Amino acid sequence: MSNISTSSGLFQVPWSDYRPDLLDALGRTVSYTLVSFVGAVLLGLAVALLRLSRAWPARAVAAVYTEVFKNVPLLAIIFLTYFGLASAGLRLDVFTAGCLSLVVFYAAYLSEIFRSAISGVHAGQTEAGQALGLGRAGIFGHVVLPQAVRQALPGTNTMLVDLLKSTSLLVTVSAAELMSEGRLITSATFRALEVYLVISALYFALCYPLSQLLLLLERKVRAGVPLSPWRRRRMRTARELLAADVRTDTENRKEAAV
Repeated sequence: MSNISTSSGLFQVPWSDYRPDLLDALGRTVSYTLVSFVGAVLLGLAVALLRLSRAWPARAVAAVYTEVFKNVPLLAIIFLTYFGLASAGLRLDVFTAGCLSLVVFYAAYLSEIFRSAISGVHAGQTEAGQALGLGRAGIFGHVVLPQAVRQALPGTNTMLVDLLKSTSLLVTVSAAELMSEGRLITSATFRALEVYLVISALYFALCYPLSQLLLLLERKVRAGVPLSPWRRRRMRTARELLAADVRTDTENRKEAAV
């Protein structure tokens, strides 16, 4: 089998030979995205809560973290995490270094989104929770957070899609994701245009459906659809009870009319 095509036309690369490697790279790209996004959400929420803390040292630390990582390029963070820490004696494997870089970078942006969403919940909601006897944790978990999630959802969705695309920068540390595999195939076939067109199409096939699903989720949330299963069950039970009350009331009126 010849890996180098002499034809000048497109689609001369023997893609069937590279299918297993591409599928493995696709899985790694998804793994980087999922692990990094979960970590970024958790860290971003923690930083947002520190920014809203009453203690000024906590606010100062969170503000410094946010400003630093918002104003340093992601590529520089990847190099610092993988090469810089290794030169200081802390050697991380590629997957850990890649995920850590994405986490600390996107957590800075997500913290701003979360902080804005939490601050956007009207203070009267907190006062209502206090009037019901809820503690600070109960008010945040049952009153503030559900409303903040709805407000933060559009920005968070945008960050998820952007994070997925940014995994391509891990090619600089040979992370074995899609772009790294594309570079290897290009080195073997010398058909850069065709290879990177296919890699771009694969990224589009990942990002476009994801963005549309997230858009659908936003529309459902705006329409008032509960996010958690137990809330949906409560809403369904409430509707059934209300429908039963309406039927009972209608039957009582008919009997009274007779």
